[in-house]
Amino acid sequence: MESTFIQKIYQKHKDCTRCPSTVLIPKFFTNLLGILFPNFVSKPVLDFKEFETRIQSLEFELVQILGHDGTDEKIDAMQQASDFFAILPEVYDKIQLDVDAMFQGDPAAKTREEVIRSYPGFYAIAAFRIAHALSKIGVHTIPRMITEHAHGKTGIDIHPNATIGDYFCIDHGTGVVIGETSIIGKHVKLYQGVTLGALSVNKEDAKIKRHPTIEDGVVIYAGATILGGNTVIGKDSIVGGNVWLTKSIPAESKVYYQAQMHTDNGKEKPDMIIFK
Repeated sequence: MESTFIQKIYQKHKDCTRCPSTVLIPKFFTNLLGILFPNFVSKPVLDFKEFETRIQSLEFELVQILGHDGTDEKIDAMQQASDFFAILPEVYDKIQLDVDAMFQGDPAAKTREEVIRSYPGFYAIAAFRIAHALSKIGVHTIPRMITEHAHGKTGIDIHPNATIGDYFCIDHGTGVVIGETSIIGKHVKLYQGVTLGALSVNKEDAKIKRHPTIEDGVVIYAGATILGGNTVIGKDSIVGGNVWLTKSIPAESKVYYQAQMHTDNGKEKPDMIIFK
């Protein structure tokens, strides 16, 4: 390789002293999850002093990570870590409600422990809750790295800046996409392949609401695509599989592709029907 190219790449390495570690961040997340949920780890911590030491170690680890948030902003990493651990009880309670939703919403789930140990929805939603809490206290790159780690393991892509209410359930989950400005209410259930996306990917739209609002009690079945910042799915509605929506629907609607076919220019096509 040419020496100028090597020098160019070397300079990139010198400039990356504040880059967050792609190894430490997933490790911190999984260790934190293991502290919060003993069912998640192979061996729970039974000694209280050891347990306290592990929590202190995690807080110190977060301080080290936050010192490399990948931005030029001056931050107080110790204060941010303290702020995060102060709100951790609230985050924990929210994840517990999500576990309840997944357990109650899936007839195949025999115990809550099964959900925690084996459900990709649990892993992805827990990653979102933790990343969202970090984002709320002003952390930048690291929340996205946490949710992308979970995305890689589960196929579920949730932006850490999305707003998601209590009792959130993702069943199966592979291929779910929830965009940055999505707003999701309480008791919402999504199946695999659901996309809550934007109608525009123009950079100038970065600061506006681009993704839909899903109100309380909505169920969205596999493969449905809902797009647009002004699109609102009304409370207690059901969106059927493979439905494509770019307009709002009122509360208690049912939207699905009807099995009955109609003819259009000699070709048979399915009808999309909205029921209230």
